Amino acid sequence: MQSVVLTELGVIVLQDQKCIKSFPFDSPAADYVRAKDGDGPDGLAGYIGSSGEDFKTDRVSMCDALKKISNNIQMMSEVEIEDIQSSKLQMLVDAGFAQNPGDAMDRLRDFAVQLSSLKIAQTSESADLHIIQAIGALDEIDRDINIKGARVREWYGLHFPELENTVDSISGYARIAAAGGRGDLTAEIIEDAGFPPEKVEMLSVVSENSRGGDISDENLAIVQALACQVLELYRLRAKIEERVESAMEEMAPNVTAVLGAAVGARILARAGSLKRLAMMPSSTIQILGAEKALFRSMKSGSQPPKHGLLFQHHMVHAAPRWQRGKIARTVAAKAAIAARVDLHQAGLNETLLEKLNVRIKEIGEKFAEPTPKKSPPQDSGRRRGTDRGDKGTYRGRRDADRGGRRADRGGGGAGRGRRDADRGGRYSDHGSRGTSRGGRYADRGSGGADRGSRYADRSSRGADSGSKYADRGSGGADRGSRYADRSSRGADSGSKYADRGSGGADRGSRYANRGSRDADSGGRDADRGQRYDSRSQYSPRQDRPDGPGKRRGNGKKPRKRFDKR
Repeated sequence: MQSVVLTELGVIVLQDQKCIKSFPFDSPAADYVRAKDGDGPDGLAGYIGSSGEDFKTDRVSMCDALKKISNNIQMMSEVEIEDIQSSKLQMLVDAGFAQNPGDAMDRLRDFAVQLSSLKIAQTSESADLHIIQAIGALDEIDRDINIKGARVREWYGLHFPELENTVDSISGYARIAAAGGRGDLTAEIIEDAGFPPEKVEMLSVVSENSRGGDISDENLAIVQALACQVLELYRLRAKIEERVESAMEEMAPNVTAVLGAAVGARILARAGSLKRLAMMPSSTIQILGAEKALFRSMKSGSQPPKHGLLFQHHMVHAAPRWQRGKIARTVAAKAAIAARVDLHQAGLNETLLEKLNVRIKEIGEKFAEPTPKKSPPQDSGRRRGTDRGDKGTYRGRRDADRGGRRADRGGGGAGRGRRDADRGGRYSDHGSRGTSRGGRYADRGSGGADRGSRYADRSSRGADSGSKYADRGSGGADRGSRYADRSSRGADSGSKYADRGSGGADRGSRYANRGSRDADSGGRDADRGQRYDSRSQYSPRQDRPDGPGKRRGNGKKPRKRFDKR
């Protein structure tokens, strides 16, 4: 079995991994692209037809093309294809396409450059890109016509102001301005400008009785040049528009039939190419040109746009307001199908336009009148009262819970105040005990001093001992005074803790009072919610048991309020 391998430089026929036949490409890039599409080099088909052996190939397109010549064609396995790719350089040398592997690498590099240039050229030659440029030129010409036409109208209007309200079209105004001043206008010139006979008579009379000022020859020459430019732009626009229509009918006949040449070209330009348009869903085609409105609706939550460029379609533009969204969706759906048919060059499909017309007719019959807004039901007052009562009940329960929490907080503050007061009392007791201990030490010191004096009087030998006892007594007295000072500081600290405890107790009592007030407010809101709930069982037009005129919506005028001034 022989193998037919497509390479960048030609087609090689292998048998047992050895080259037995080769078909080189004259122009590698162009011939390679044609071979990939199934159009092999010259001589390959004759060689396969004359040979009675079986063949394998590594390309699906070549396999399909060669099956028309011989039935003994099949695809290679993935392992065989990988082996061929790994030994491609040596294979090109064996086939005579290169002298050595280095030369083969250079030839492959040149092939890659040629192939890239060929693809760029093919992309630039595509008809849809030329249509996009043409429709862009139409938009720019329209803008230039409006700008220059407005300038001609304002400048020539200083000389002939009555012409402003007589001629509406820019082209007609430019024809008259290009003819010269108002004194040079004749019936033949006005008739050649394309005006009907009654308009010719009117302009002739108006030009004779005009109140405009005179214009110099230099200024008139400039105005005539601007008017001639406007007329030239109109002629160029007509030529480009004719070219766009013919190109759209040739490249995308179905899109042209569904959308029209102008609208189809604009949507094609917005999509980027016919291939991109064919890959878009109908919902995307429907809003092409309204991207800002779509993103604004997604951000703010408002209503999304119903149509973009499709608003220029005559079926959408001429439809009533309440039918435009449905018609735009139908037209977009048919346009998506038409773009896919045109991409594969299947020819004109007349059933698309027929189905579109049938669907548009159904929409016009079904939605002949706008859908009326739903009136509020009779029990709307009952539901409104029930909702209001539920809200009041919920608000009352919420305030009651808040009051309970504040009461608990007040109780916690009161308990904290009591604990601080108890701690202050304990510090006060500790200070009083220190004061008592200091007094006892002072009494002991004075007793020691008396004992020392008695010993001094009793014996001179005990004078030293008495003096020592006296010193010890004085030391004890000092120690007692220090304990007394410490006890006095403890008493002061205890008093401060006692004051802090009393403040905490007061704060706790205030929290408790606030909690009770919130609880009372919650109870009032709960009562109000129950009253709303009980009131909601009556409709807006139904009288309450306690007499008419007790609630709003009974047909009576509200009482007037007077300012106290």
